[in-house]
Amino acid sequence: MPDTPVTFTDRIRRFWSSPAGGASVLLLTSLAGLTLANSPWAAGYTALITLPVKLSFLGARGPENIDAWVSDGLMTLFFLVVILEIKKEIVSGHLSSLRRIALPLIGAVGGMVVPALIYLLVTYGHPEAARGWAIPVATDAAFTLPIILALGHRVSPGARAWLMALAIFDDVLGIVVIALFYGAALYWPALVAALIVTVALVGANRAGVRTLWGYALGCVLLWAALLVSGLHPTLAGVVTGLCLPATAPAMHNRQTAPVDKAASMLAPVVTWGILPLFGFMNVGISLMGVHAGMMLKAVPVGIMTGLLIGKPAGVFGATMLATRWKITTLPAATSTGMLFGLSLLCGIGFTISLFIADLAFFGSDLVVPAKIGIFAGSILSALTGWLWLRFRL
Repeated sequence: MPDTPVTFTDRIRRFWSSPAGGASVLLLTSLAGLTLANSPWAAGYTALITLPVKLSFLGARGPENIDAWVSDGLMTLFFLVVILEIKKEIVSGHLSSLRRIALPLIGAVGGMVVPALIYLLVTYGHPEAARGWAIPVATDAAFTLPIILALGHRVSPGARAWLMALAIFDDVLGIVVIALFYGAALYWPALVAALIVTVALVGANRAGVRTLWGYALGCVLLWAALLVSGLHPTLAGVVTGLCLPATAPAMHNRQTAPVDKAASMLAPVVTWGILPLFGFMNVGISLMGVHAGMMLKAVPVGIMTGLLIGKPAGVFGATMLATRWKITTLPAATSTGMLFGLSLLCGIGFTISLFIADLAFFGSDLVVPAKIGIFAGSILSALTGWLWLRFRL
């Protein structure tokens, strides 16, 4: 029988369901924001993203405009999806044993410590710049996954799973860093309220509650409490994701587990809505007054060296030490050369790095140099990693 021709609709459906599709839309919306911010319509773009949207009952710490609602509100769902993905992998995927979890987790820790130290070393003597130490610590899974899928057989399935797990652990550790180091002064009554809601979510899990609406309500209440408490409110997504049951009821094995149900509902919203919106609003920086000499300033140099050198050195070094000390083993069909190339790709820090840059340098003139350093470091990391895996192996 002749092969059925691939229609335009089939191509659109494949694009919609592929990781490359989501990454492409995120890249296009980010470029659109950057273009508008440097066009004759820059004033309209700025007015749009700073459009006042404030709810009085949230108090002085509530989001005040559309940009803040995306970063402090909608991004909670992004972090929730991240936790759901890693929970699924731990329950029944590539991270279903301690030895499988150990390798990407150790690599993620090394990939956070080394770039942070390099950044602090480069920015030594610049107290204000030092606040951005966490910017180069995260790997963006939205961009690394399409690259390794495009490389096909040059990256083994085990190595692909390792990199994705590492990127997710990176994001989780990045969330913890944001909550601990980039919050406001703590307000203890709200912190106690957040603890009560967290206990209620844990109790619902223990009691076998499988209704998503109950957890959704808990997430909203926790978000509001954390917003007032001084901790970053996106932490609500992490806590809710951890509390969602990962298995279906014992008597109803054919039912979908709450984790899977929530992930299938939220992942398209995050991929095609929230992340593109975040990129559109956060990459749109004015390049007026930017010159080549700015790239030699402490902040962009610290971020670029952290991403381009610190990330692969930390990830590759920690991973090789873990295998040398017999803590765990490399994934099947994965050579040290392949591991090094994937470690280079870990320097693609985009979503979380931009997120931390806005928190670290809010209201400062260092935010533009920081974002330029993120762009440059991420692009160079993507190019070096792809070239190594494409031609060196």
